[in-house]
Amino acid sequence: MKNYCNATESSMEDKANGSVDTKSPVENGQLPDPSNWGVADVVNYFKATGFEEQATAFQDQEIDGKSLLLMTRNDVLTGLSIKLGPALKIYEYHVKPLQTQHLKSNAS
Repeated sequence: MKNYCNATESSMEDKANGSVDTKSPVENGQLPDPSNWGVADVVNYFKATGFEEQATAFQDQEIDGKSLLLMTRNDVLTGLSIKLGPALKIYEYHVKPLQTQHLKSNAS
């Protein structure tokens, strides 16, 4: 299992207005590549980024790293049966950047 909080100790900081900072954990200055993650790695990633409650949805749906990289916005918003607010943040701040990083690293 990976430790995703090593580079961003405070990946989720509670703000005074109740919002949270949703930074992605980084490894060596860039996002990790989830292509070889198992389901437990995906769950631990989302737990480490402050989505403890929503992480179980990835477990329930058996989403591993390869599945995560294939997910569409609609999959995250409707297929995981999680609330819209967290689902939007998960897709925009985590799934989409992980997919983009993976594509960039495999294009070179």
